[in-house]
Amino acid sequence: MAAVPLTPGAPSPAPFGRVLTAMVTPFSASGAVDLDVAARLAVHLVDHGSDGLVLCGTTGESPTLSWEEQHQLFSAVKGAVGNRAQLLAGTGSNCTAEAVEAVQEAAALGADGALVVVPYYNKPPQDGLEAHFRAVALAAPELPLMLYNIPGRTGCSLSPETTARLMNQPNVVSFKAASGTTEEVSALRAACGDRLAIYSGDDALTLPMLAVGAVGVVSVASHLAGDQIQRLVQAFLAGDLATALAVHEQLLPLCKALFCTTNPIPVKAALELSGWAVGAPRLPLLSASNDVRDRLNSVLAALRPT
Repeated sequence: MAAVPLTPGAPSPAPFGRVLTAMVTPFSASGAVDLDVAARLAVHLVDHGSDGLVLCGTTGESPTLSWEEQHQLFSAVKGAVGNRAQLLAGTGSNCTAEAVEAVQEAAALGADGALVVVPYYNKPPQDGLEAHFRAVALAAPELPLMLYNIPGRTGCSLSPETTARLMNQPNVVSFKAASGTTEEVSALRAACGDRLAIYSGDDALTLPMLAVGAVGVVSVASHLAGDQIQRLVQAFLAGDLATALAVHEQLLPLCKALFCTTNPIPVKAALELSGWAVGAPRLPLLSASNDVRDRLNSVLAALRPT
């Protein structure tokens, strides 16, 4: 496939804003979804740097939520934040028919977009991935989609060439790059041009990915440092690379600590340590160990104003 030309100096599209928080799903002591805490947390995140929220993604523990719980959570958050932020619903599944139904429901609930993860476990070939995402796109043609590539969790990777073919669907507008390498951003830009809005899916790589063409980040660390992450992105966009680098270096210990074990175990512990009663993850994930909590306490203390 021929490379898609880029437009020198043209602003990259950011259809969902620059900083999106992949929001945790709060649970009560009984293990039920806590809609009240979710609503309050969503407002807090929007007040502190988040242009948008991604609900029921990896960090939101979507594999352990029923579709009814996911719909109730989305409605509660939308009722709390209204039009103050872009709201994306996680609608991915390893069953295409289920993903189609989920994206239609997201559109009906008033989502601003949908996060659609690469089908996990089945390990489809590229033509299967293309057929899957095309079916999802056609099922809700007015709903903008963010394709989500995270091969460390799904067992396979959506290639830039397949992504480029999918862009003849007008609602395929963005891509969450969580392969752990900046090379994915460069390959996507070479294949898709600057019409595809690429978001970093790794907090520690936000600045490097911005440097090679990403437009923003779908962040976990923004639960604790949303204002700082927004400052990093805006500094980079303004050409203030010294400030962007300084914020990157300040936040790097937090970014590393939040992924010292399986996400969202650490971020839920960090929120609890910060006064948010978001509850423990659902099984098969467990609460953070004392060692993880001690590390998080130390990192959070270093970020607090003196």
